[in-house]
Amino acid sequence: MNPFGNYLHKFIWYEPARRIFWRFPNRLLAAKATIAMSLLAVPFVFSGNPFFGVTLALGAVAGALSETDDHPRGRIKALLLTIISFFTASSSVELLRPYPWLFAIGLAGSTITFILIGGLGERYRGITFGAILVSIYTMLGAPISPAPYWQPILLTSGALFYGLISLYLLCQRPWRLLEEQLAGGFIALADYLYEKSNLFPSAERDQAIIRHKLALLNVQVVVSLEKCKEVLNSYASSLKNDQHELLPYLHRFLLLQTLHERAASSHERYEILSSNPENQNLLEGFSELLKQLSHATRQLADNMLTGVPYRHPVSLNWIVAALENHLEELSGDKEQIVLLLHNLAESNTALQNLNNPVVDTYMPRLQHDIRTPWQRLTAQLNWKHQRLRYAIRLTCSFLLGYLLIRYFHVQKGEWILLTSLFVSQPTYSETRRKLFQRILGTFSGVIGGILIVQVLPTVPGQLLLMLASAYAFFVWLRTNYAVAVIFITIFVLCAFNLISAQGIAVMAPRIVDTLIGAGLSILSIRLLWPDWQYKRLPNLLSEALLKNAGYFRAILEEYEHSNEDDLNYRIARRQAHIADNELAMAWRSMKVEPRKHQHFQQKAFSLTYLNHALLSYLSAFGAHRNFHRPINPDIKDLCNKIDDALTEAGKSLISIEPVDLKLNLKPVLYLLRYEIIKAEHADERQQLVLLLNIADVSYQLLQESREIRGKN
Repeated sequence: MNPFGNYLHKFIWYEPARRIFWRFPNRLLAAKATIAMSLLAVPFVFSGNPFFGVTLALGAVAGALSETDDHPRGRIKALLLTIISFFTASSSVELLRPYPWLFAIGLAGSTITFILIGGLGERYRGITFGAILVSIYTMLGAPISPAPYWQPILLTSGALFYGLISLYLLCQRPWRLLEEQLAGGFIALADYLYEKSNLFPSAERDQAIIRHKLALLNVQVVVSLEKCKEVLNSYASSLKNDQHELLPYLHRFLLLQTLHERAASSHERYEILSSNPENQNLLEGFSELLKQLSHATRQLADNMLTGVPYRHPVSLNWIVAALENHLEELSGDKEQIVLLLHNLAESNTALQNLNNPVVDTYMPRLQHDIRTPWQRLTAQLNWKHQRLRYAIRLTCSFLLGYLLIRYFHVQKGEWILLTSLFVSQPTYSETRRKLFQRILGTFSGVIGGILIVQVLPTVPGQLLLMLASAYAFFVWLRTNYAVAVIFITIFVLCAFNLISAQGIAVMAPRIVDTLIGAGLSILSIRLLWPDWQYKRLPNLLSEALLKNAGYFRAILEEYEHSNEDDLNYRIARRQAHIADNELAMAWRSMKVEPRKHQHFQQKAFSLTYLNHALLSYLSAFGAHRNFHRPINPDIKDLCNKIDDALTEAGKSLISIEPVDLKLNLKPVLYLLRYEIIKAEHADERQQLVLLLNIADVSYQLLQESREIRGKN
């Protein structure tokens, strides 16, 4: 092993490094990028060639921003695509700059092409974003470049150098990226579990607030599950027929799905349980159990990141045993509480048996996108497709920005395009959030940077500040964009100071250009397909109702024919959660839209609450599919009526013609209550109560949906 490789190998396994970097993926990314930038920039800056050093460092920044989550084999392919894309984008800018009209046509065509190619998948999305970023970097550096060919070479070389360092580290721990994604999923689940502990006990007036917090936290869990699935599929495609090493990670993914289903489950209306004074100590015990499960899942995530074996907390077994003993002493109707404890105890058992050497050769299947790249690309060529609309908006922002640069000779006007690239997002709410974060970060970075530069006026001091700012930028990039912008602004100030001693002078143009670029971004989305949430609400609610109905049917199928390969069940569950997420995000986005477009905001609040409650009851019903007895035919008929009501209501919301909803769930509620009274077995009553909860919240949801249907 060469000396550099030997040093890196020792660094990887050095215990303090594992605690500081491996436990925190953002710090690890920042450390990789900063090391690459240091090795590239320091020699050139001190040898009197700061342009070469800073340009190489910018290439490393672009390479880090476009990095994909792949197996080492897939990362090699992605790195090759990155280098080709970066060199092509940068060279095109240098070739077309002298010809404004050709440049404008090339800018528009390449932007739309790159954005649509990015829609093919996560791997392409990062690379194409990086290519657009490199093209703007080339525009910024062109006036001070010694020759037109230097920037394509230097920017590409910087990205390649970073990519090789990152690839080397990945080869040392080839499963690292998959472990990061799974750990992120368990951390998101831990947050969900901790918030859910607030339901025990809780008053009825607090239910809606807690449920909405849970709905938004559920968004993070489902997004993490989707990312895990994408990375698993990426690893599977790289490994092809040799996938036995992937098996433990597939089982961890299924464990995360199972724990999420149990965590999302609701077995009873908790305000009813809380209203009984006899239940207070018991419910507080459930709250502590959920907090300890949250701690255990967070610890599991931490262990996956650091490579330390997971040790199950002993306190969980004590709490479960104490709750079981307390339940035995409890009088009255306690069947749903027993079911709730069984659900959480199963989660505890699953975590406890995580490291047991059980031989399991079953290879779970994952859902794959079976469409060809061409089919995925052509599917976006639709005026209603969000990706195409986003591409056109961004292109319009770029063209208007370029027109302003040429017509008014804006100093460093390329920052207008750079701001538009980072601020423009597929939706209005996301764009508005980015706009404020970008402006706030830029102003703060300019003020802070100017003050700090006065303290560090020397070349070594400013080089150190530039590298430290780059490190901080990557640390905060994924968690707080406004803070990240502060540090990238300081980075730019130092870079210009090193190249031309004009860092402070270009800060005023940077502020002006940032305001213009942000204004163009918000203007484009206000004028071009703004897609206000109140207009989307009927379609989103329709999708949620239909997917919940599909999930309900999948659960019923599992009760009748439980199979080891439950792919169809998992797909139905995933689709229901994604639809629930879309509804929750619509309500959240509506709050930041212009007031005149905030129609149905209170209605959206109610729909989000009710739909997540329905999904929670469905999750509870599904979580016990291997525990309860099969459903008898009479009850199955009632289940079919619930399914029909959800399906018919979902279809009515998107129907052009008026629809008269004839199905009424009130008789179903009466019959279920009657069946509960005459049920002889505890598990049968538990099953019926779960179905009653599903029918009850479905009835409320359908009433709300009728009002939406009537007003649109």
